[in-house]
Amino acid sequence: MKFADKNVLVTGADGFIGSHLAEKLAGSGANVRALALYNSFGRQGWLDHIPAETLRRIEVFSGDIRDPFRTRAMMRDIDVVFHLASLIAIPYSYHAPESYVATNVSGTLNLLQAAVGEGVKRIVHVSTSEVYGGAQYTPIDEEHPLVAQSPYAATKIAADQLALAYARTYGLNVAVARPFNTFGPRQSTRAIIPTIVTQLLSARKEIKLGSLSPKRDFTYVSDTVEGLIAIGESEGATGETINLGSGRAISIGDLALVIAKLLGQSITVTCDARRVRPPDSEVDQLLCDNRKAASLFKWIPQVSLEDGLRRTIDWFSQPANLALYPPAENYTI
Repeated sequence: MKFADKNVLVTGADGFIGSHLAEKLAGSGANVRALALYNSFGRQGWLDHIPAETLRRIEVFSGDIRDPFRTRAMMRDIDVVFHLASLIAIPYSYHAPESYVATNVSGTLNLLQAAVGEGVKRIVHVSTSEVYGGAQYTPIDEEHPLVAQSPYAATKIAADQLALAYARTYGLNVAVARPFNTFGPRQSTRAIIPTIVTQLLSARKEIKLGSLSPKRDFTYVSDTVEGLIAIGESEGATGETINLGSGRAISIGDLALVIAKLLGQSITVTCDARRVRPPDSEVDQLLCDNRKAASLFKWIPQVSLEDGLRRTIDWFSQPANLALYPPAENYTI
């Protein structure tokens, strides 16, 4: 299925990955409806920061995935759904788990039920590599056991299983995408790369992070977007769960040193206890086995970690972009 002239819904389009995906789809000729979380300020998240000529080709739909009536309304006349709307900050899930159940589980249920009622042709449900927990073997393929090590991960596992259950029960055309750690412009400083970059750009010689030993597989956002679109286009992805990752892992401590080197800085990295997960909640290693994506639709990441970091640093280095973020010394869960 190609998306030119198709009616495509992106939930969570006001967020980091969602805004890049909506922008790419609109540029490819799709008729994009973009769900942005309703707020009284009239703001549309990162959709407010994409080029105006692209935004004019997007129908921004204000609502909330937790409301079944509004969810049903946004699904009308839609051919394909990319479902990204979720709460994602792991530390906040320790403090507000019910919010994660309401958005990630009940919100996904609302979307699936509406898809059945509206006859939606295809759903790409976007999961996360956090559902695997600490690696029992590497690289992690799609058969790896699911182990929730945070309330966030537990709600994403539940949402994944709901999506697959609706595929089996109601014949929905569902594919589950599992991106590993996506990074790039527009990402929140709750994520590790923007945290490091913004601290360094504020001329801090000592940067504060959480645990330095965990390893993560980082994928530049344009590659994740291309992977999601490929899953949406591929009939071979129907009913499948598909990893999207680079196949390369790096420790958080080493990542900080790479970014500092790209910025020409010498730094000291210290561990801030506020940023450390509970011991049994920390995921020690995530390393993607992306052979399934390569086999099904020849998806291979095109942007190296270093090139992606350069692009990300360039974007954050623009004063107007950096001004959108809280002061580097602030820590927000």
